[in-house]
Amino acid sequence: MGNITLREALDEYKNVYMAYRNFAERTRVEYQNDLENFIEFLGRSGIDQVKELGLPAIERYVAELERRGFAGLTRKRKVVTIRSFLTFMYQDGFIDTNIAKIIIVPFAESTTPNILTPTECDRLREACADSLRDKAIVELLLQTGIKLSELTRLTLNDIELERVGENASGFVRIVGGRGKKDRLIPFNLLSGIALKGYLNVRKNTGNHFIFLNRFGNPLGERGVQKMLKVRFAEAGISGAGVHTLRHTFGVFSVFMGKHLKTVRENLGLKDARSASVYASLARGLNSS
Repeated sequence: MGNITLREALDEYKNVYMAYRNFAERTRVEYQNDLENFIEFLGRSGIDQVKELGLPAIERYVAELERRGFAGLTRKRKVVTIRSFLTFMYQDGFIDTNIAKIIIVPFAESTTPNILTPTECDRLREACADSLRDKAIVELLLQTGIKLSELTRLTLNDIELERVGENASGFVRIVGGRGKKDRLIPFNLLSGIALKGYLNVRKNTGNHFIFLNRFGNPLGERGVQKMLKVRFAEAGISGAGVHTLRHTFGVFSVFMGKHLKTVRENLGLKDARSASVYASLARGLNSS
């Protein structure tokens, strides 16, 4: 057991384990990069065989991450990646003991989400006035709180306009992946008008994705991020991004009286504690 190099084990992990577990492409890239950095660190310490790997070397690596100033959330992700790698090696018999179970995951310090004020939301809308597509994207993000990856995967079949009920102008369907349930999220009249306006001028390219770039191809995550960066700057809003719109949706949904469980389900959050910060921030709005 353990008679292989760490890089050989990484190749097995990448080509077999990741594929078997059906990791998302972005997760595969992040995990591979994290493990490449980990193995490079071990190599500088003279460790390149699986049988030489032990808890002390892993603890030194985590301490090095902290010394280099990595945020707690980043350190946590890197250690979770290492634990996944170790679990794979134990299950495949490369190591005798599953040391993944005894590795302590670093604490990820909590941060207060940044949200937009109603005035900033209006300024952002004004900044998008010259583009029906950009306006529709901003309204949809503000009124549904969906993730960037979910936005760029939306198809024409995922939007339902003018559905009666819940004071909504329509619904967006987020298709669940890897065993997750689909989510049906209502949006209001502003989003409905913005989406109708965009769909009326959207190029009929035969492409089923809703949001397209100027070439008629699906608008990717990077394209949305670049667009929002420009619009935030035009609106005079600093330190904001896609997640700012998601957090704004969460806080103001609670503020307007939606049950926290409903907000959590709309956002696709598994842990109830992840949404509790929205309730705290909403109480702050009530007292201001």
